[in-house]
Amino acid sequence: MSDLKIAVILGSTRPGRNGKAVADWVLDQAAGRDAGYELIDLLDYPLPHLDEAMPPSMGQYAGAHTKAWAETIAAYDGFVFVTPEYNHSTSGVLKNAIDYLYAEWNNKAAGFVSYGSLGGARAIEHLRAISAELQLADVRQQLSFSLFTDFENFTEFRPGPQYAAQATVLFDQLETWASALKPVRTGLRVAA
Repeated sequence: MSDLKIAVILGSTRPGRNGKAVADWVLDQAAGRDAGYELIDLLDYPLPHLDEAMPPSMGQYAGAHTKAWAETIAAYDGFVFVTPEYNHSTSGVLKNAIDYLYAEWNNKAAGFVSYGSLGGARAIEHLRAISAELQLADVRQQLSFSLFTDFENFTEFRPGPQYAAQATVLFDQLETWASALKPVRTGLRVAA
């Protein structure tokens, strides 16, 4: 599996965000694994509200920002979405970034890490439904961090030691699915 590339997508651009510490922790936990894990911070991809005239499923991207985003996402075999929970869902900036593309997400694997007052579980549930539409195979294991118990003063990320084992399960599932789907993507490209 050493050729697998997994993106850890940081789904918050909010000033003072907690997500950066969570994403960094995910990357630390993934260090030394056979697959390569890399951070994609949505702050580095300032996508406007979806401004493509054609539906993403048509693959006719017009904007330079969309083409650059598509090229970035196409390079990965799987994703760990790190999401806050805002109003019982994921963040608007993450949803917007996902909505820009279609084929670049197809037949890849996804795992979810969330944080919020109730651990962000509702944000993950929404992302699971979105993933199904994009033909992203989401794995069962997820990590949900509570602002009350996993953050000191609601800002300083301090996860308990039990999360390391849970992260390993998430990575194992994600890499297994990403590896299994790789021939599917190759076969689709050859047939096209």
